Amino acid sequence: MPEICLTLICPPDLEERLLDWLLLRPDLEIFTSQTAFVHGLPHSAMNSSDKVMGRVAAPLVQAIFPAASQTQLIADLRAEFAGMRLRYWLTPVIHVEEIAF
Repeated sequence: MPEICLTLICPPDLEERLLDWLLLRPDLEIFTSQTAFVHGLPHSAMNSSDKVMGRVAAPLVQAIFPAASQTQLIADLRAEFAGMRLRYWLTPVIHVEEIAF
């Protein structure tokens, strides 16, 4: 079954809400989260130190899910996080395999 990778960047104050929402999704098999630096934001979205550095620290989440769930997942994401400055993109996954540890 083809799979998709959903990559999300959100404001730091939205991180826990986003992670909780993702944990409750039955169509998500696995996801990761980390802090990333976002470049190219408008100055209005940056505090003074961010403007000096030219970047903003933000949560970055990547989730793998079945391609068949894409339409519903994105519709639910848009409904849940409307107007909250969440940015996402989708990429096809070429291969996924779990190797026993």
